[in-house]
Amino acid sequence: MGPFIVHSGIVTHAPQIEALCSYIRKHSAEPLPLPALAARAGLSQFHFQRAFKAATGVTPRQYVESCRMQALKNHLRTKPVTDAIYEAGYGSCSRVYERTDTHLGMTPAEYGAGGAGAHITYATTRSPLGRMLLAATDRGLCAVQFADTDALLIQQLRREYPAATVRPMSRSSEEFLQWIGALNDHLRGAMPHADLPLDVRATAFQVKVWNYLRQIPRGETQSYAEVAAAIGHPTAARAVARACASNKVAIVIPCHRVIRGTGHLGGYRWGLDRKASLLAAERVE
Repeated sequence: MGPFIVHSGIVTHAPQIEALCSYIRKHSAEPLPLPALAARAGLSQFHFQRAFKAATGVTPRQYVESCRMQALKNHLRTKPVTDAIYEAGYGSCSRVYERTDTHLGMTPAEYGAGGAGAHITYATTRSPLGRMLLAATDRGLCAVQFADTDALLIQQLRREYPAATVRPMSRSSEEFLQWIGALNDHLRGAMPHADLPLDVRATAFQVKVWNYLRQIPRGETQSYAEVAAAIGHPTAARAVARACASNKVAIVIPCHRVIRGTGHLGGYRWGLDRKASLLAAERVE
C-alpha cells in the first residue's frame, strides 16, 4: 500500500490495526464507515482513530482512500474506465476525477492506458552529478532523474509512462532551458532553493513528507525519525523512508537531506555516491 505501513509491536493495539489494514485492503470497494471499523478493531472511535494514525501515519479515511485508489489503478489496466471506477468502490465518476491530480497525476483513462493521451517533454543535460533528465507535462515537472547515460534516463521515463507521447524538448523551449539552468545553479550552490512547478503523483502522506523536506535548510540533515516526529507521526520513520524512495523529482524535493539516525546515509534513488556528493557540496558552501 505504498508508504502506509504498520509498525507491529511499536504502538498499542498494533496487532488489531495490522489485521484491520488487511481487512480494508480486501474490502476497500465496500462502504467502510468509521464506527464499523472501530468496532471490528474492538476500540472506541476516539481510541481507534488515534491508534490507527499512530500505527500507519494516516487517518482511517485516508487509508481507505489509498486502498481504493490502488484498486482503481489495478482495474484500469484491464477494464473500461467507468467499470473500473465503480468496481473500485467510487460512487460516481466525478468523485474519482476530483482526486486524480493528487493520486494519479493524470486522468484515470490516461493512467490506465500507461499514460496514453499524456504529453511529456524531456531534456537531458550535463550536471555536477552526471547526466540529468528533466521531464514535464503541461502542468510542471514530473521527473528529475540522474543516471550514467541518456539511454538509461529515457528508458526509466518510458517505463513509467509506456503509452504516453514522450518527445525531446524543442531547442527553442525557453522555459525548459530556464529550469535546467535553475537546477544546475542549485546544484552548484548558486541558488539556495529550487522552487519549480511540479506535476507528481502522491498520496496524502507523501505530500506531507515532501512538503516538510523542502523546508530543511541547505547543508543540514535530519534522520527519518526526526522527519516523522516533525510531521506529527513519530512512529512512521519507515514510512518516511518509503516516501523519500518514491520521490521522482530529485533536488526539487531534497530527500538527500534525510539520513539514518546512526549517521549513515541510508538509501537514495539515484545512488549513494550522488547523495554523498550532494551533502558534501552543501556542507562546504
